[in-house]
Amino acid sequence: MAEIRIEPVKGPGDLAAALAIREVVFIEEQAVPQDIERDDQDETAYHVLAMLGGHAVGTGRLVSGQEPPEGEKGRWGRVGRMAVLASHRKGGIGRKILGALEARARELGLDGIVLHAQVMSKGFYEGEGYEPFGAVFDEAGMPHVKMSKALGPA
Repeated sequence: MAEIRIEPVKGPGDLAAALAIREVVFIEEQAVPQDIERDDQDETAYHVLAMLGGHAVGTGRLVSGQEPPEGEKGRWGRVGRMAVLASHRKGGIGRKILGALEARARELGLDGIVLHAQVMSKGFYEGEGYEPFGAVFDEAGMPHVKMSKALGPA
């Protein structure tokens, strides 16, 4: 079996592949409205693609300049729009995407990451060292929870 490679998005073609994966997962599977799923941060965020045998099967993004959780200081980023095609889930691809985004956050000198996890994905993020904070809230018609993780040095 081919090995999963996590690659930074380079150019409009790669970004289109990332957006296509998000369209399948969020807009088609989860019925998230396109005007919520796409935003102005897509143009400036750091995106990655999970590549398998020359095909993009997953994606995620990192946005810098986020507010830290209460009681924390420093520069924080936000991980979001993590998506893996249904046919490739449960194979550790999400973990690799998250790891690549965390590595980039460290390279940028960020002190931590916040994210909005779908409640059904909370356990995944807890397994990667994220801690929930605040109450469960609705985002795009689904229950979410805020989570955070302080990062050590690169």
